Amino acid sequence: MPVIDNPLQRLREFDERRPSVPGEHWVAFGAGLYFLSRQRSTALGRLASLLVGTALIARGVSGRDGALARLRAIRRA
Repeated sequence: MPVIDNPLQRLREFDERRPSVPGEHWVAFGAGLYFLSRQRSTALGRLASLLVGTALIARGVSGRDGALARLRAIRRA
């Protein structure tokens, strides 16, 4: 059976290999808060803001240099 190339998996692998940009998770977290605070006039706009904001906040908190990773490193030390 042939292996199907998954673009999302390739993106995740690229993200794991690249060096971190200082403060990138803070920027993602702040952008997520911005999207969640925006008032949209349509239901579709509100849903899109909710989804994008939630995804960016999750990215800011998690990830290899996010707040959760730093807490785990502190607990191990």
